Amino acid sequence: MDFVAGAIGGVCGVAVGYPLDTVKVRIQTEPKYTGIWHCVRDTYRQEPVWGLYRGLSLPVCTVSLVSSVSFGTYHHCLDHICRFRYGRADAKPARTDITLSGFASGLVRVFLTSPTEVAKVRLQTQTQQRRPSASWPAAVPPVCAATPQSPALALKYRGPLHCLATVAREEGLRGLYKGSSALLFRDSHAFATYFLSYAILCEWLTPTGHSQPDVSGVLVAGGCAGVLAWAVATPMDVIKSRLQADGQGQQRYRGLLHCAVTSVREEGLRVLFKGLTLNCCRAFPVNMVVFVTYEAVLRLTRGLLT
Repeated sequence: MDFVAGAIGGVCGVAVGYPLDTVKVRIQTEPKYTGIWHCVRDTYRQEPVWGLYRGLSLPVCTVSLVSSVSFGTYHHCLDHICRFRYGRADAKPARTDITLSGFASGLVRVFLTSPTEVAKVRLQTQTQQRRPSASWPAAVPPVCAATPQSPALALKYRGPLHCLATVAREEGLRGLYKGSSALLFRDSHAFATYFLSYAILCEWLTPTGHSQPDVSGVLVAGGCAGVLAWAVATPMDVIKSRLQADGQGQQRYRGLLHCAVTSVREEGLRVLFKGLTLNCCRAFPVNMVVFVTYEAVLRLTRGLLT
């Protein structure tokens, strides 16, 4: 049931947080934006509200699988660790056990999320093809202003599946896993933090004489766990987004280390924390919804089965 509950919770979470995720990606990959509201205003002016939902269909279709695998892997790893160390799966796990299980959960999801992350980032940032920037300068300076019918204004990707097919055709299988090294570092450490902080907060927020926190406790613990996880994940998230967006036009980065060094040299150390405020603001409501849905589904199914 952990797989089912995780799937339902993940879908609810992505529905809540996707617009802010689009803003986050554009801030991280396009230096022209000076802040959150600048990006929101510019996006709304050029693409109205739907610009904030570019690439949503693919995450909605895949997030149930990814979230299911994340929560399911975490609990199965935790059960095996407890059975190995304490002789039974329902033993109370140590914090080290929770951390290792969360780390494993983050590693496993990378193999599923990398292609969808590439498509999502390309769709969220593809308007940059019409506005050459300092990060991705045009190979040839424009001679005259493009007309609305000009091919220069045509969007390269028509949708998630078209984007995946185009990337695979132009860049091969490696293109679909671009930035996966940064994604690996991001998710493994973030999910270790995510599940550990959630477990600790639930323990603190559980009323005396009860075995589990109430709904308000789950909401607070889930929201705070999401914020802490994104605080850990943001530097690698910036590098991941830049590597995955790098296939649009002139390629700049040779790999994770080159991207990190180049970004810091050109924009300072603060570039690694671009989108941190937005990530944390988005993470609280999203993970409140994820965990309260997850716990509600688990409790409902347990009640039906007993």
